[in-house]
Amino acid sequence: MTLFVVLSLISALVTFGLSMLVYRLAHRYKLYPKIRARDVHTRPTPRLGGIAMFLGIVIAFLVAWLISAQFPPLKIIFDNPEQIFAILGAALLIVAIGVADDIWDLDWMTKLAGQFLAAGLIAWKGVQVYSLPLGGVTAIGSSWISLLMTVFAIVLVMNAINFIDGLDGLVAGVALIGNGAFFLYTYLLVQQTSPSNYFNLASLIAALLVGACVGFLPLNWHPARLFMGDAGALLIGLLMATSAIAVTAQISPASLAGSELLPAFIPIILPFAVLLIPLLDFSLAVFRRLRAGKSPFSADRKHLHHRLLDMGHSHLHAVLIFYGWTAVASIGCLLYFVLPVYFGLSTMYATGFIVIGLVVCAVVTLAPLSKRKALEVASQAAPANSPDAAASASLDPLDEASEALDAIATSSTSKDPS
Repeated sequence: MTLFVVLSLISALVTFGLSMLVYRLAHRYKLYPKIRARDVHTRPTPRLGGIAMFLGIVIAFLVAWLISAQFPPLKIIFDNPEQIFAILGAALLIVAIGVADDIWDLDWMTKLAGQFLAAGLIAWKGVQVYSLPLGGVTAIGSSWISLLMTVFAIVLVMNAINFIDGLDGLVAGVALIGNGAFFLYTYLLVQQTSPSNYFNLASLIAALLVGACVGFLPLNWHPARLFMGDAGALLIGLLMATSAIAVTAQISPASLAGSELLPAFIPIILPFAVLLIPLLDFSLAVFRRLRAGKSPFSADRKHLHHRLLDMGHSHLHAVLIFYGWTAVASIGCLLYFVLPVYFGLSTMYATGFIVIGLVVCAVVTLAPLSKRKALEVASQAAPANSPDAAASASLDPLDEASEALDAIATSSTSKDPS
């Protein structure tokens, strides 16, 4: 554990230092785009933080490789260097595409093609979904099915993470919480399956990604001085998906099932729990855009974080709500593994944690609606020209729509020659 923590700190320190450098260079040479209609921030902000995160992770990987000779368990991760090179090569490709998009605004087909190419490189070099722990180990018989599942999963996660990147500190914090839980799971799981070797590729990727998020978050906290951009969001999605997929190739959780069947499902459940909010936002966005006859990758201002702001949450509150949902889902799933295996407790305690956590998150999320409804009722009950009605009229969308229609009708009447 200590070595993972040290490597994570290296990733954090390098990312923080390079983030400061990128921030200063971006302002010196005005490397920031204009504010778009869907953006929440109101001042031009550099979007090149993903470069610092990538370099922080690469340098931490390099340090791990250099010291692996002195730590034989760590050396096992680098026994197949082609996989490491493929992961870092795919990360470089996706960061390059993200930077190009942040500067020149690439079309969605070019970005999607680059994502498939990066995911294909990782799958080609052997990081694939070889089996699914469905109460046991269910092998995937076809190599083509394995490759296609891997590529699809990586591209899906990359876009899901990128879709929620709209508020200061949102993606970095969600990834920090989710990958922290996933790191603990993979580290504890490998202790059960391979007591003599606590090191595996999934844990290393998760630890370095946690470090990169920790190092970047100080500059990305509201009000953000630096954004990670598409380069950072796609990088996080790529590495999160890769670490989850690596578990299926290196760890067999079937041996943990015993009397408790649920822990054997955690390699499937936990990645989805960590990505609960991004995947939900991604699914809603795709459905919304296809229903409107638009490209599923066209931009709009109807993501979940936009809706939280429209409900009345402040910027900080909206981000913390995302953190809360992610923490409840990821920590709750982690408890399904930790409680029975390490403490001999029933998984009902984990279920109770999730149920209570979800209720609390739901109440906090929906709290502004009750206040808003009260203001709407007050507005509707007040005389038409009173201060109370004017102050809260903007909170009533139906009243706004009615007023807009009245204005149109009045305009049409005034132009009628009769």
